[in-house]
Amino acid sequence: MTRKVLIANRGEIALRALRACKELDLKTVAIYSTGDKELKHLRLADETVCVGPASPLKSYLNIPAILSAAEVTRADAIYPGYGFLAEDADFAEKCEASGFVFIGPSSSVIRQMGDKITAKDLAEQSGIPIVPGYRGILPKDEIALKKIASDVGYPIMIKASAGGGGRGMRVVREEAELVSSINLTQQEAKNAFGNDTLYLEKFIQNPRHIEIQIVADGKGHAIHLGTRDCSMQRRHQKVIEEAPAQDVNAEALEITLNACLQLCKSISYSGVGTIEFLYENNQFYFIEMNTRIQVEHPVSEMITGFDLVKAQLKIALNMGMTLDQNEIIFRGHAMECRINAEDPETFVPSPGLISKMHPPGGFGVRFDSHIYSGYVVPPHYDSLLAKIITTANTRESCIKRMVSALDEFFVDGIQTNHSLHQKLLKDQTFCSNKHDINYLEEVFLSS
Repeated sequence: MTRKVLIANRGEIALRALRACKELDLKTVAIYSTGDKELKHLRLADETVCVGPASPLKSYLNIPAILSAAEVTRADAIYPGYGFLAEDADFAEKCEASGFVFIGPSSSVIRQMGDKITAKDLAEQSGIPIVPGYRGILPKDEIALKKIASDVGYPIMIKASAGGGGRGMRVVREEAELVSSINLTQQEAKNAFGNDTLYLEKFIQNPRHIEIQIVADGKGHAIHLGTRDCSMQRRHQKVIEEAPAQDVNAEALEITLNACLQLCKSISYSGVGTIEFLYENNQFYFIEMNTRIQVEHPVSEMITGFDLVKAQLKIALNMGMTLDQNEIIFRGHAMECRINAEDPETFVPSPGLISKMHPPGGFGVRFDSHIYSGYVVPPHYDSLLAKIITTANTRESCIKRMVSALDEFFVDGIQTNHSLHQKLLKDQTFCSNKHDINYLEEVFLSS
């Protein structure tokens, strides 16, 4: 049977998936909205199908339209990428029910790990360290609520069980704020996720954000590709990512790596995934598991030589993927800067015509992007334009190479956060690896 993959996404990840399919001799179907007619990967795909108007709700989030596109093109599998429907358990389930291979874990696993309370329970059972907190159903009685919060210890974080991407979260620093904060977060969670279940946990105040990349085949085999440090963030959105995370307690890391692999085996995880942690005072604290490819996956690829997108395809399509931890060799350091179409100071999105652009190049430089001179950045989607990735023997050399790559790169016609990255890479706190998740927003941008 001829294998044909429908790529249910857009932008750089759609182009990345298309390239991987070509290397594996897989036919491709590219979907697009009416606002995305000029995407680069549409010119390279074997077939293209318009699935709706520019609004994501009517196109890239339109499950019936996507399944219809797969049916009329006789696709065998659907690749979700990241964002949109990538972690939608209902979409994965409908793909399975319609006879299409969903390139990712099963719908039941996505549903399990998408619920923050269930995910924490499963993580804890596998020996993964978690943030101290309360995961039961919160009582309505104010006295009981205050007792729970007091036992956890202020400051606390209120989180929506179905939350993600920095939404459905609120910090409470004192008892007087507790009840109103719970009510507000509950209403926000119901509006955003259709699920107002909340839980409480200790607020880790100045941690780093460290994540572990895993790959598993659903048949009892799982490997890791080490760590990534994603501590440079603004409003819970990552700006710079690097691998491996440095200055991490070796003993705590080894225990955590093994526990992550145990979790993957215990839930029969299939595909690639990321297990995210807060890290403070030599201790890892589980946040969540992302059951998809991450935006920052290239840094893990660059230090291991392991193609994560091809692994997704080969595992899902039973193409003979073998997973052996001994074959993963770690070399050097890698860093990724996310280039967004936005004002570098106000962060207001900046869609429009790219009149001219030039990608960086040279030894140890990778450029993942869908943009080109003459491309019009639409206003309807995420502002990510490109990812500049550099790799070198040391973190210091990697930073120097990134500085050079950023100096070489330019985009005319719209605003980007290019200059912000240039400033960050000269910042002494960042260069000495002393930053945490609060540094960019609370120190660097406020100074």
